[in-house]
Amino acid sequence: MKYIISLLVFIFLCSALLPIASNAESSPHRETVRGQIVEMKEDTPGLQRMEIRIEQGEFRGETVTVEHSLSGNQAQDFYFNESDRVLVWIESENGTISRALVRELARDHYLTYLGIFFALSIILIGGLKGIKTVISLAFTIFLIMQVLIPLILGGLPPVFVTIVIASIITVVSVLLISGFNRKSAAAILGTIGGVILAGVLATVMTRLTRLTGFSGEEAQMLMYVPNANFDFQGLLLAGMIIGAIGAVLDVGVSIASAVDELKRSNPAITARQLIKSGMNLGRDIMGTMANTLILAYTGASMSLLLVLNAHNVSFNRVINMEAMATELIRIMAGSIGLIYAIPLTAVIAGFLYKNADSEKLQKEADKPSLWKRLTRKTS
Repeated sequence: MKYIISLLVFIFLCSALLPIASNAESSPHRETVRGQIVEMKEDTPGLQRMEIRIEQGEFRGETVTVEHSLSGNQAQDFYFNESDRVLVWIESENGTISRALVRELARDHYLTYLGIFFALSIILIGGLKGIKTVISLAFTIFLIMQVLIPLILGGLPPVFVTIVIASIITVVSVLLISGFNRKSAAAILGTIGGVILAGVLATVMTRLTRLTGFSGEEAQMLMYVPNANFDFQGLLLAGMIIGAIGAVLDVGVSIASAVDELKRSNPAITARQLIKSGMNLGRDIMGTMANTLILAYTGASMSLLLVLNAHNVSFNRVINMEAMATELIRIMAGSIGLIYAIPLTAVIAGFLYKNADSEKLQKEADKPSLWKRLTRKTS
């Protein structure tokens, strides 16, 4: 039965990651479809004329000649090669293609292969917990893409919606992997506490520094979305919360698991000693996880840092730029949420395990998980 479930998970991921067949445009006579360059008829610094075979839609199997203009600007131009797979925008009238443009190089099939390899690697190394991890990951992606984004687009407050979704992700992920027990309760409460603290700090600092949320090009593009009125400061804060939850959850689960193991191995240990041990472990984790956040955000801002350094922009100006202030608040708010998740989780776990009976804990450990019970019933 385990292998059947693994196969079903694999099929589910493939279907979720495989490219969408086509994207319908505003008119039924305009669509974006897949194609492949079969011949490069002209290839000059200013123009590429290519023969493309359509591989989707009404005109599948037909070939169309497309001209791709080049400006000489590396940031705007993209040079295609023969046999490249591309996305083609076509306009048709009376069953005949009247106009065609190359929109983009088709990259999603490579991304699909990487995603499948990623999922298989988790299952191969993690076994049953790997399968649970993949399901948890799929659930997280579903919540973000199908619940969080539509709710924000619908006009709901981004910060409130993000905190609720982040809490659901935390609860489901921990319960799915660790089950219903004290360890899960401590990890969930510590993580949610750390994320809320990060959100509060980010909100206060965003207001004090009067960040507008328009520092990125993507945010500026949202201004032109029809029939939408976004809270751009809220979107900025929502991004900060989502960015911090992964690291905070990792810390919460690690500390709760350590306290659980200590209580099992030494039933006579006191709550004070459990809290102290959890704090000691948290201090070791804190340095590396804070560095993880800082390095991740620094990597995302690498181009900006290079531009500022290349033009010898003064430190005073750099530190006061909105784009830089945004990243610094994102880093520090997330790191502070992570830091305070350590004592929160340690204290909660210490009190939850204070009067825990060692025999009962062992029975809980030996008891088949909800996952195993469900698979036994279905097998």
